[in-house]
Amino acid sequence: MSISDDGRSALKEGEGEDIPSLFARAIDVSSHLVRMGRHIGHLGPRGPEDGIPALVIPGFLSSDRTTLELRRFLARDGWRVHGWGHGRNNGAYEGILDDLEARLDAIRGDRRALVVGWSLGGVMGRELARRRPEKVRAIVTLASPFSGHRKLNNVWREYELVAGHRVDDPPVEQIPDKPPVPTMSIVAAKDGLVAQRAQIGLRDECDRVVMLPCGHMRIGKSRPMLKRVVREIRTFVDK
Repeated sequence: MSISDDGRSALKEGEGEDIPSLFARAIDVSSHLVRMGRHIGHLGPRGPEDGIPALVIPGFLSSDRTTLELRRFLARDGWRVHGWGHGRNNGAYEGILDDLEARLDAIRGDRRALVVGWSLGGVMGRELARRRPEKVRAIVTLASPFSGHRKLNNVWREYELVAGHRVDDPPVEQIPDKPPVPTMSIVAAKDGLVAQRAQIGLRDECDRVVMLPCGHMRIGKSRPMLKRVVREIRTFVDK
């Protein structure tokens, strides 16, 4: 469902900032482990060759294997879907937006592409859309912590260890304001990693917010949830 009648968040500062417990995190991650078999398959483009291009960016410590089931569902809906092609997402680095733009140019031809980002991938996708709005049809984030302070999650310590920089001092500026393209946030209502406040944002940070009854990992792997994700994208994005 939408958070508000106009499809945007009505959260005020301080609301929804409860960080999930470590127990909730363990339960959430376990749902990822039981679906590991859905990582099997080729990593090349999927969907009709004449379909509108779509780029899917994985979350922290994830790869194109992790987003394979998500890309399958988007392909079945008629998108020409591509992975990000950069292996495991180990966090932001100098030049990440240059690399993402090069990938976007390689897949889109002369058409604007849909960008879908899961978790940290959505944060990166929003900055890509802000940088090159003329190349992006829309940006859709799944359980992405794009708003509020950078520690509204229970994985920031691991992030700093792997990425090599402080979570609140990344090498790429993160701006919560809405990118100048249609922007939708799909929120995991039972997220065990990221606080809802970070995924929902304030009223002027997103065009539409949709809440799904699932955790951080199920939002991109559970088949019932993926049907909902694809349906929401279909109704939101102008093909």
